[in-house]
Amino acid sequence: MLEGRKTLTRYTIEEEHKHPGASGEFSGLLNSLATAIKIISNQVNKGALVGVLGNAGADDSAVNVQGEVQKKLDVISNEVMLQENEWTGHLSGMASEEMDGVYAIPEHCRRGKYLLLFDPLDGSSNIDVNLTVGTIFSILRAPNPGHAASLEDFLQPGTEQVCAGLALYGPSTMLVLTTGDGVDGFTLDRDIGAFILTHPRMRIPADAHEFAINASNERFWEPPVKRYVEECLAGKTGPRAKDFNMRWVASLVAETFRILTRGGIFMYPKDSKDPTRSGRLRLMYEANPISFLIEQAGGAATTGRERVMEMRPQDLHQRVPFIFGSKNEVERVSSYHAEYASGKEPDTFNSPLFATRSLFRTQ
Repeated sequence: MLEGRKTLTRYTIEEEHKHPGASGEFSGLLNSLATAIKIISNQVNKGALVGVLGNAGADDSAVNVQGEVQKKLDVISNEVMLQENEWTGHLSGMASEEMDGVYAIPEHCRRGKYLLLFDPLDGSSNIDVNLTVGTIFSILRAPNPGHAASLEDFLQPGTEQVCAGLALYGPSTMLVLTTGDGVDGFTLDRDIGAFILTHPRMRIPADAHEFAINASNERFWEPPVKRYVEECLAGKTGPRAKDFNMRWVASLVAETFRILTRGGIFMYPKDSKDPTRSGRLRLMYEANPISFLIEQAGGAATTGRERVMEMRPQDLHQRVPFIFGSKNEVERVSSYHAEYASGKEPDTFNSPLFATRSLFRTQ
């Protein structure tokens, strides 16, 4: 029975009716994205049954612009996103984490007034072990509607996004999105082939008891991050006077959805592991769209030093530090960065306990 259940199609049309003069292009774009997500979900779900697991090339020979070995499903998902959205007439250009430059809309297709950026399959390193992966996307207005998009057209700060979202391919397939008026989650009902609104108005609690960070990089962290993690690990006997749990899925979409549903903080901070990189995650394909979702759900997102969505992109594949989640936790980490930068270092930074204690040992 569909009575009382709202499909994504109905949702987008009702949202568009709130804006007199809307052309219907935006609804059409969201529906084409939903179709692409259903196709990718189907491929991920079948996995080894249709031979889509493993690397795209022999002997790790297929490498994307990020220098990462591509999985078969990376390539398939990228092609699906391009093919399902290029012909709709809603876009003037696309950009993908898996591609070097801007993808031009074919000459025989009408060009529209939006730009689409996406990570076709986030967390693809988890594919072969059957953990949650997903798709992340961001939509911007095209500065020159109806014309072929240039690289410069895409280099807009995250505050200019008109929509952002993610899909999760897990026990159920979900689509979570924002158009700047809160965050709503939809679950794919495979019986009818439609996304149904199941998580309306998602909100992140301001306080949390969970943090997510790759602990193997501990020796490369900056002092503010070490300070925050140490306080969490100290639990009830420490300055926070409460116990924390640590999580790490190595899938940004999975981490984001957990925080959207029950709070917490995610940290992939700046570190000294690779001095040539200011951060690990991609501003345009990951940090900006996730930040939009998180902020619209009442959370916060920062590099540790500045609000992510206010950054002016310098490159299509720019990497940044990324810290997001429950507002009070994110603000605490930001304050520690500010204190450290100003030279107002608490005793914690230089104490013998802090210097010798780590996540896994006490000396």
